[in-house]
Amino acid sequence: MADITQSDALLTPAEVAALFRVNPKTVTRWARAGKISAVRTLGGHRRFRESEIRRSLAEMEQQGA
Repeated sequence: MADITQSDALLTPAEVAALFRVNPKTVTRWARAGKISAVRTLGGHRRFRESEIRRSLAEMEQQGA
């Protein structure tokens, strides 16, 4: 089984919202719209791969958004 590295850590919607400086509900809407991909836990909660979120954040900063 593969070890989870720091870049593959899973973030909660609140942690992602803090990085983007938006409301956690906005993160949920982005996931529903397919703008960012989410992993579902066994309990049905959304989690986001840190590596993907950091990449998306960098792309948005480059675009000036």
